[in-house]
Parts: sequence; structure tokens; C-alpha cells
Amino acid sequence: MTEYVVTRWYRAPELLLCCDNYGTSIDVWSVGCIFAEILGRKPIFPGTECLNQLKLIINVLGSQKEADIEFIDNPKARRYIKSLPHSRGTHFSHLYPHADPLAIDLLQRMLVFDPTKRITVTEALLHPYMSGLFDPRSNPPAQVPLDLDIDENMGEHMIRERMWHEMLHYHPEAAFARA
Repeated sequence: MTEYVVTRWYRAPELLLCCDNYGTSIDVWSVGCIFAEILGRKPIFPGTECLNQLKLIINVLGSQKEADIEFIDNPKARRYIKSLPHSRGTHFSHLYPHADPLAIDLLQRMLVFDPTKRITVTEALLHPYMSGLFDPRSNPPAQVPLDLDIDENMGEHMIRERMWHEMLHYHPEAAFARA
């Protein structure tokens, strides 16, 4: 886990605010940004730098209530968010007037400033908008956490090699397809 994400436009607020505690909700935010981009055919938060990125987010989502910034563990970052000019925000249905109402509902649940209030990956997959794309009976969520048990000091080549051997364990026919 790192605060570095290749493209700023998809970074969750908790990463932009240098919070110490974050989890899979950062991925939900990023997917929400991509989903918004699909709906509108352009990036929703095309920030030029970190602080500009936060301003764009607040302009769309609206100013946050005290309860919605409690997750910010950096006092300086919390002060910055409070110092931004008040914004009423823009409802996603105004940004994407031709989008399916269920798509708007899913997007509203994905792009929530407070990561503790953001929809989870499983909840997003079970959202009615996804009903034609996801069947929990054929692809149930894992019942145990995934532990790759990879030594962080291991080189990329070795990690790729181990992943290849793991894949071959389940799909030996892939060995014949390797170029």
C-alpha cells in the first residue's frame, strides 16, 4: 500500500490527504472515477496537481460535514479541507443526464468522500445496475482473505515466475500457449 497512484485523476481522497489508514475502498473510488468517465466520455476529476484534485472533488461532491472528514488523521489535511470555499456540489444526474438512474445510484455510492461510508466491492457487484453482469452464484466472494505471501524484497522476475507456476498448477494447458 502506497500513496503513489500512477494517475492522479483516479486517486481517492484518503490518498490525496496522506491518510495512514486505507484499504480496498481506494479501488472502489478509482473504479468509480473510471465509471464516471465512461458515463460522461471525459474524466470527472482532471486535477492538475494534488490540491487542485481535492478542489475538483469537493466542487462535485460538495463541502463535507464534520462527520465525513473524521477519517482524516492528518490535522493539516483536515484544516485544508475545512478551508476550501463552500460548495453545494453537483448531483451526478445533472452531470450525466442520459445515464441510467441505477448507474447514477451506483456512482453516488462509489464516489463517497469518506471511505468508511463508500460502497464495498461486494456491495457494488451486487448492486442492481450490475445484475446483468455479475452472478454471485457462479462467482462467489472468497470466504478467506487472499494471502499471496510474497516477500517484498523478491524481484519482479521471481514474482512473475511464481505466479506463472501457480497458474500452471490450475491450468497446465497454458504451458503450451506460452510464446
